[in-house]
This record gives sequence, C-alpha cells and structure tokens, in this order.
Amino acid sequence: MGGCCSHNVSAQGKVESEVDDGEYDYEDENSNDHVTYQNDGSMVRFRGFSRAVSMYTQQGKKGINQDSMTVWEDYTGEEGMILCGVFDGHGPLGHKVSQFIRDNIPLKLSAAIKMAQQKANRYYDATDADTETFDDGHNGSNRRNNISLASWEGCFLKSFDEMDEHLAQEVNTDSYCSGCTAVTLIKQGDQLIVGNLGDSRAILCTRDRDQLIPVQLTVDLKPDIPSEASRIFNCEGRVFAAEEEPDVYRIWMPDDDCPGLAMSRAFGDFCLKDYGLIAAPDVFYRKITKQDEFVVLATDGIWDVLTNSEVVNIVASAPRKSIAAKLLVKRAVRAWRYKYPGSKVDDCAAICLFLNDQPVLSHSQSSMSRKSRHHRSKRSKSQRNDDNETVAGKVDVELDEEWKALGGLARANSISRLPRLARIMSKRQSSKRLNGS
Repeated sequence: MGGCCSHNVSAQGKVESEVDDGEYDYEDENSNDHVTYQNDGSMVRFRGFSRAVSMYTQQGKKGINQDSMTVWEDYTGEEGMILCGVFDGHGPLGHKVSQFIRDNIPLKLSAAIKMAQQKANRYYDATDADTETFDDGHNGSNRRNNISLASWEGCFLKSFDEMDEHLAQEVNTDSYCSGCTAVTLIKQGDQLIVGNLGDSRAILCTRDRDQLIPVQLTVDLKPDIPSEASRIFNCEGRVFAAEEEPDVYRIWMPDDDCPGLAMSRAFGDFCLKDYGLIAAPDVFYRKITKQDEFVVLATDGIWDVLTNSEVVNIVASAPRKSIAAKLLVKRAVRAWRYKYPGSKVDDCAAICLFLNDQPVLSHSQSSMSRKSRHHRSKRSKSQRNDDNETVAGKVDVELDEEWKALGGLARANSISRLPRLARIMSKRQSSKRLNGS
C-alpha cells in the first residue's frame, strides 16, 4: 500500500450503508463478447463473468491501471478445469509487465501440466494406488490426468522460472525497474492448487452451519517476513522502512536507496534479482469440501482496506454471482476513501470463483432487509497479515522455525531454513530498525 497510516475506526458500517444497491441492479455487457478460444478448446476471459466466475477491475488514482486478470475455462482442454490469475504490476512499465504475464503464464503452465500428465500416464497403473496422487473423483481419461502434488509444485516452479526468463528477453517490456506479482489458482475436479508470487492474495469461503468462515489460501510475501528478509540480507540486499512510511518494509539495493520494492517475490524487477528478490512461487493445495462455497483472488488494493471476513461477507451479499467481483471492488474503493482520505486509491482487481451451484446469497443474509445489514454480527477486526510481525520485532527469533501451514492447506514448498537474521544484519540496518519505526 505505502503512504498510509493505520486507523482504528472501521469503515465497514459506512461502506455498506452508503453503497446504493441499485448501482448493481444490472448485468455487465454481454459476457460472451469477452471470450476467446485457444486451439485446445480453452475459453479465455479477461473481463465479465460466466456461470462460475465473476471478475472486475477498476483503475485507482495513481495513473494507468496496472492490475490485470484472466480466467481460462476448460483449461488445457480438460472439461471443467479452470485457471484464474490476478496480476499486479508496479514500476514505470508495470502495466505492460502485468499484461505480458497475464497473456503468457497460462500457456507456460499448460505446457508444463501436459508434460507432467504425459509422464504420469506412461507409468499409470490402475491397480497401483499412489498415496501422493489426488483422490480420484474422476473416471476414465480425467482420472489419468491427475498428477501428484509434487508434480503440481514442479509445474508452477518451472513455468514461473521460464516466465521470468522470457520476460527478461522481451524487448517491448522494460522490466529492469518494473515488475508484477501474481496469484494463480487451478481448479481440477475437487482439487485447488494455488501458486502465489508477491502480495496479492487468495482466500476461500467455507460454511460452518450458518456462519461464513474465511480461509486464507496464501501468505502475503513481504520483505519483513523473517525467512524472506534473511534471504535478501544473505544476498546483500537491504530491508527497511523509510521514515515517511514506517509500516512499509521494502527491498533496497546494497548501496542505493532504490527501488524500494514492497514485496519479496515478483516477476521482473531485474535490478533486484541479484539481491534476494526471486520469482519462485509458494504453492498450496486444498481439497474442496461440500462446505466450501467460493474463492476470491484479488490484488493488494483490496486487502489493504478490507479484512478477509469483510471480503467474504461482501461477496456473499451480492444479489447475483455475476456482479460479485464488481460489488467487492466498489466497496473497496469506498473503504479507501473513508479510511485513507489523504491517499490515492490503489488499483483494484478481483476474481470470484464459485465452487457450487447454490445461490451466493446465504439464507441468513437473504432473510435480512438491506436496511438492516449494519446489524449483522460483528466481524473480525484482524489486520492484514496478522501473523506477520516486523523484522525488528523478530531479530532474536530463530529463523529455522518455518511458517506453519495455513488451516486446511498442504504447503507444497515450505520456505527453506535460513541463517539467523541477527548474524547477517549490518550495523546500519540494525540501527535503522531500532531507531526508525
């Protein structure tokens, strides 16, 4: 986010009470106008909605919209398989980098997945149960297309690495000081596989009786995460917060106070690739249950002003699935104006992927009149990345204590153990932390 101080006053009541629901009482343009088709039969969408997906983006007040997104249905040619991706560009040409990643990463992932499936099928034996393969809720060819979690991880790592190399060679996209984050999700049957690079986020909404519960599927990869900071320091990069932004830790080059990147992983930004910035995604897995209702992928313009619980309830309150993402973005924009009136609204992009055919409006919500929405049960006031303390607060923490897996998730590639932060911090870095924020 940057440039914003925290406020204790919640904007939730104002956001909900001042939104004119009539603003959303219409459908977007003909959704079929936004669909193109790949040779394998995949349907590609950059905007609009379908039966299972709602997507929307809005430019902020910082210039050209650097957020982009895409949804591929029948991905890799497999019926019912879906890929969703949200990409947040930054830097002078961040919008070009974002669009370049949007257009190319699905193709690279698809090629890697097909190769992994072919390899698995060569050794496929219907009588040999592989404990690492996913539960096969499919029959026939679809069952044979299931690959192990380790193979999924390999597909994401390989394709993201190739994507970064491809970006470096692209003459029309100057990515030396520009880059892009990405959060991508693949749904295959009852399996969710999420690859995350940077500080965008994916959450899942599940139901416990009449209560909607948000489950965070990814970790916001910020420079103040101890294991991320350790890697950066070990590569001679620096991590600190500028005086004007005491809560925003950034990556800096060894000898220059630039470029000040507020995430620890990204495509591009090649000026920092020798100093700890990487393009390797974290990969997470979850098996969908009957209680799981939808997934939201969004850029940090959403998460900087809305909690996971607020996002889940906003999407669930949408009168139609088709406009759920638009409703979420509009509410986030209003929250920006109430919480940070002196700051420029960030770009916002969101994809809502619905996991079943049930109405998005819950029974308890549908029984309420719109005028009484502010009487809903009090939502969680947890802050963004509650589990992430500052670097200074964790100087004396053993860094070989890895992040615990998020609830309901299997983390495919846990962060490797790295040296203690205190041993590799320079005196200058230590003094900045002790005397700065």
